[in-house]
Amino acid sequence: MLREYEIKNYEITKYFENQNPIKQLESIKGTVKKNDEFNKLKTYNHKIYTGMKIGGEHYWNYNNGRWYEKKKAPNKWKITFNCIKERTHSAPQNTGAQVGTKYHWFIIADQIAEKLNANSYMTTMRGTKYKIGHKRPHWKQFSYDYCEQKNYKEQLIQILEDTLARLKSER
Repeated sequence: MLREYEIKNYEITKYFENQNPIKQLESIKGTVKKNDEFNKLKTYNHKIYTGMKIGGEHYWNYNNGRWYEKKKAPNKWKITFNCIKERTHSAPQNTGAQVGTKYHWFIIADQIAEKLNANSYMTTMRGTKYKIGHKRPHWKQFSYDYCEQKNYKEQLIQILEDTLARLKSER
């Protein structure tokens, strides 16, 4: 029997396509360790996923973060942000992804910065982050680099097209 943590994300999609999500979950019952909510298969909009349940929340502290920006045009900047983020509360024991797991996110956000004095700004950022892929510690590449998955650019185009369509419909 397959153990969920051994099934790569792209394999889940391929294995379960065109099947009823409830039957899919029932068919692999018992393949995940008890109390391992993170790796349990879940459904959302008739698709299977693993990870935090929909509606779950995290609060993080970004202490000592470094934001670098370089002006490329009158209204365009290239940015890089590096930081170790830390939970405001400890994670429950034996939950979450394995140490060494990497995630690739695409973020669409508004940033408002209010100048407080010559050297300080109050910065607020609000937006949406999309998971493009992940790489478990024993994998050689990110999930989107496997042929069974949409590649990085295909996913990015889909996100941008969906965002554009939503914005146009809200006019």
